[in-house]
Amino acid sequence: MPNLPDVVLWSIPAFVLLTVVEMVSYRLRPDEDAAGYEAKDAVTSVTMGLGSLGFDLLWKIPVVAIYTTVYELTPLRVPLLWWTVPLMLLAQDFFYYWQHRGHHVVRILWASHVVHHSSRKFNLTTALRQPWTSATSWPFYLPMIALGVHPAAVAFCSSVSLVYQFWIHTERIGTLPRPVEYVFNTPSHHRVHHASQGGYLDRNFGGILILWDRMFGSWVAETDRPVYGLTKNIATYNPLRVATHEYASIARDVRAATGWRERAGRLLRGPGWQPGPAAAGATTTGAAA
Repeated sequence: MPNLPDVVLWSIPAFVLLTVVEMVSYRLRPDEDAAGYEAKDAVTSVTMGLGSLGFDLLWKIPVVAIYTTVYELTPLRVPLLWWTVPLMLLAQDFFYYWQHRGHHVVRILWASHVVHHSSRKFNLTTALRQPWTSATSWPFYLPMIALGVHPAAVAFCSSVSLVYQFWIHTERIGTLPRPVEYVFNTPSHHRVHHASQGGYLDRNFGGILILWDRMFGSWVAETDRPVYGLTKNIATYNPLRVATHEYASIARDVRAATGWRERAGRLLRGPGWQPGPAAAGATTTGAAA
């Protein structure tokens, strides 16, 4: 077992300090156009984050078992050396991009990730608003395990990515120097990702690097001021409802569907998918048959 540091644990004091600094900055220099802070919203975000820690421990049991089995079966081994760790981080960031993108375009995956987008605020506590059903992410990193990367190293890389993405959840930082904005995910790029305007939807999926978005056509620059939240916002601060509202919505839609094709679409198409007249007719015909 590689002896790797728990970067999330070590970063908690920095998380708290930066959040307090951001809160104070809004007191000292208010910005009427910024989303800022709201007590109930911030408490909900922190509660979601704390809850995710507990649920993640449960999800890790089967995930670790699967990862360990695949790792034992593959003949490949990637040694943990000073030059292989950056390559592992690069690979994890690449697969994170596709994991993140997949969680936006497949509704049953979106049901987990929607939690992170459910706040109409955008501040450092928003970074803590994490889902309680994170078990949907593990298949995207199986290629790393199959290529011989130790499961603990994959977990370490994921933790580094999570820590990096904390600081980009802020409106207090504008744009950074052009080379930084071109290569890395920044607050400007991530504000676009959290916006609900049509031109900003499903953009800027990168974790540490924004290069993947530039390569695969999902990058958009920040121009108009973002409006945060969902295209159809939820009016609740109840953590349980925040964690499960999209699953409940999917269940209602599946029950109301008129055939198996529509049921599959409700699960596997995009979050806003609706059956067209032709598809609905074909579905009804299929159900009758």
